[in-house]
Amino acid sequence: MNVFVGVGRLTKDPELRETRSGTEVCNFTLALQRPFKNSDGDYITDFPMCTAWKHNARFISKYFKKGDPISIVGSIQTRNYDGDDGKRVYITEINVDRAEFVGSKSNNSSRNSDNYFDEPEYPSGGDNDLPFDF
Repeated sequence: MNVFVGVGRLTKDPELRETRSGTEVCNFTLALQRPFKNSDGDYITDFPMCTAWKHNARFISKYFKKGDPISIVGSIQTRNYDGDDGKRVYITEINVDRAEFVGSKSNNSSRNSDNYFDEPEYPSGGDNDLPFDF
């Protein structure tokens, strides 16, 4: 199974561009802090490159900027090519399938609130309202 789930901060503004065929693609790098410290007492941070396509690319480039927290779901992808020196170069990146805001609306007041998804409302009735028994 190849599934990546992570929450991090963008290290710079996302870069939106188009392929020759007109497909939108967005590249960005995340700062992902590990939940433990090294022997010097410092947290270790990883910086994976990420790629989003089509509507995900537009969404990320429109609503996120350097330093913003973001939650992504995707898969790890490795590609390679021959460098200018003739040596094989390998690149590992995250292919983003889904991206979401992290935090509350009040923490992101600079964004248009119409672009957020509201929490679903659940019925407030008791257990008798459920169509099944426990």
